[in-house]
Amino acid sequence: MKAWSYLLLLFIMITSCSGSSTPQNLTWYNNATISNIMEDPDKPNEVVRVAIGISAQVFYLSKKSPEYKSLMEKATQSFKKGKTYNIGIENKTNIIKEIKEVK
Repeated sequence: MKAWSYLLLLFIMITSCSGSSTPQNLTWYNNATISNIMEDPDKPNEVVRVAIGISAQVFYLSKKSPEYKSLMEKATQSFKKGKTYNIGIENKTNIIKEIKEVK
């Protein structure tokens, strides 16, 4: 009987934690610093290219996103001041969706 109680408690804990408010289709780059920001020559009115880290992986900020201004401010702080952030990249699109303070 104790085993069933333990399994039930474990199941409840797992299911209650899985309902987080952050989208599940993001890949996170934790403690990341932005190494470059530049206009995309192919789509200058749509996106900005953002390079993350020493290996300079390139991602994009959509100018059409409602969060563009906030995301661009944080990206600029990281690029100019070396501030680290946790950066959420949407899977399959390489679009930056979230930039969060490192706690």
